[in-house]
Formats: sequence, structure tokens, C-alpha cells
Amino acid sequence: MTDARAAPLNILHVMRAPVGGLFRHVTDLARGQVARGHRVGLIADSSTGGAQAESTLAALAGELALGVTRVPMSRHIGVGDILAVRHVSQRAKAAAADVIHGHGAKGGAYARLAQPGRAVRVYTPHGGSLHYHWSSPTGFFYLKAERALTGRTDLFLFESAYGRDAYKAKIGQPQGLVRVVHNGVSDDEFQPVVQNPGATDLLFIGELRALKGVDVLIAAIRQIAQDGRNVSVTIVGDGPDRAQFEREVGRQGLGEQVHFVGAKPARAAFALGRLMVVPSRAESLPYVVLEAAAAGLPVIASNVGGIPEIFGPDAGALVAPGDPAALARAISQAMQDRGARHSATLRLKARVRASFSADAMTDAVLAAYREALARRVG
Repeated sequence: MTDARAAPLNILHVMRAPVGGLFRHVTDLARGQVARGHRVGLIADSSTGGAQAESTLAALAGELALGVTRVPMSRHIGVGDILAVRHVSQRAKAAAADVIHGHGAKGGAYARLAQPGRAVRVYTPHGGSLHYHWSSPTGFFYLKAERALTGRTDLFLFESAYGRDAYKAKIGQPQGLVRVVHNGVSDDEFQPVVQNPGATDLLFIGELRALKGVDVLIAAIRQIAQDGRNVSVTIVGDGPDRAQFEREVGRQGLGEQVHFVGAKPARAAFALGRLMVVPSRAESLPYVVLEAAAAGLPVIASNVGGIPEIFGPDAGALVAPGDPAALARAISQAMQDRGARHSATLRLKARVRASFSADAMTDAVLAAYREALARRVG
């Protein structure tokens, strides 16, 4: 499929860690842009992602005319950032990039600090720095950096209205072009998932860190047990706080109910539980909710970030973040009233099919690139 509206673009995507929803977004977008006749390249950190990322990037490299390169990119500010910015600048120059699209706080910083020649600089936060607050020293530093970089941004692409509004509230009015383009899923993801015979009652999928609310889920399971009902859960993922969560499960005597199985692809993980729980303290527009909804898996989620935009009219059923008691009640109600749960699942699946398409996402992003390029020429 070729974008008939204009000549093909040279597009360079920059991100740090090739994991999670951000990685899914970039790979989907890159493939969609290639399918429309554009020349695409990718830059990512060389020290994160593990074997799964290595395999995905190796397969992607064969599809991208501008190739895939990996260089060290630390989570925090360091001397290595200078080398990473230099690498991005060199890649942009060699590719004669029309667009350099930075994803996440670090990828966005590299894309905007680089010297990309004629390329427009595009930034998608994916939450990133916007999860911080000015009141903390770390938050002050990151938000100050965001404010300093806003003038070097030609196009802001937010994956949710929440992300756009959070940016305006914390950083200020963006100086460049602003567009909201929701994440999307593909048609083949609407195939139902067959549950494993030993599937647990609940399922969590995500990075194992405090932001994702795994501790809140553990506390809710403990409360349900105290009320006289044992609930089993499979926790899929890895991350910096995994050992801490495993210790907490042991302290609470929940070792027979809570199972940590490491990272797995979402579709494979969906077969491991009958009801997915997303207890996050903060989110942008999480792919895992879109993917689960498309697969027909019931979802209980926190009322944070762009999640209400996914649920639409059913957003009132979302759970307050950081509240184990509220989460325990929502889980118990969903397990008891299976008819209501089934109806809500069908409504969410239909909404995602109608409003969160990967093709629509790709087309809207390309249209925004064109608009930003036209503004620069003008």
C-alpha cells in the first residue's frame, strides 16, 4: 500500500528501552509506514529488552530500508547521552531524514537535541516524564528538561487526550503542532483466546514496578482471602521491583495463590488467566488494555491516564488507583456477576474495534508529519 498523497518520507524513530507498550507502538508504526511506501529506520538502547526484543528487532531490521541500530542509552542522565545524541545526529544525516520521531522521555530528548538537518522533530511522550511531579527533586529536573525542549519540537503526537492535557498542565502550552492519535490494534488481534485448563482467576501483565500497582493487587488479593475466598493470579512480566513483590507475597502467605511467570507475549499470556487486572497508579494509553479487549478478555482497570478514553461510556466502572479495598470489591463483583462481566466485555471489544485501529493510527501519524513538514516549508 502506497501513500499516494505525496512522495515517500525518510523516517527515523528513536526510543530507549525496546519493551512494553512503547516498543509495540514503534514497531507497529514502523511496519505500517513501510507498508505505505516510506523508508524507515530505528534507534534503540543496546542494553535492555532481552532475547524477545533482540528477536523482534532482528526481524524488523530486514523490513526497514534505513535499518536498526542500538547504542547504550541509560535510564538516567549520564555522559553516555552525549554519544547517543551524536549517533542520532549521524543517522539522521546519513538517512537524509525528513522526520525524526522520538518516543518516551529519553528518545524524545535525543530526537530533539540531535542536529537532524532538514528533518522535523516529532515527540510522543508515552507517559514518561509526565508521570512525575514538580514537587519531587527528580520530577523537577525531568519536567524542567521537558520545558526546555518544547521549543525544539515541531510536532507533538500524544496517544491520548489525557497525555496532551497533562503536558499542558505540567509543562505549558506546546509551541509546535499538537495532535492526539490513539494507539490501535490490528484485525487479527480480535481472534478469541482459548484459556489454558489451569488458568488462574486473575491475570496481570506488565512491567514489575510500583507505578504499575502490583502491590495494590497483592493487597487486594489478601483482603479477598481475609473475606473467606481464595483467588489465584498469574503475574506476567519482569522489572526492577519483582523481588520486592515476591517477598511481599511470601510475607502475606499468598505463595499458593500468586504465581510469577516472567515476561511473555501478550497473546500467550492471555491464556493464563480469566480476568485481567490493570491496577496501575499511572498510565498513558496502555496497549495491554486494547489487546485484552480485542481478544475478548474481561478487564478491571484503574481510572488513570487515557484508560477512560478506551472504556468510554463504561469508564464509571474503573477503579480508583492505589486503593486495595476498591480493587478487591471490583474483583469480587466481577467474579460473582458473570453475566454483567460478559456484557461489559462485549461492549469494550466493540468499542476498541470501532475506535482503536492500527491502520487509522498509522494514517493519522503520517498526516501529522505532512502537516508539520508543510508548516516548516511555509
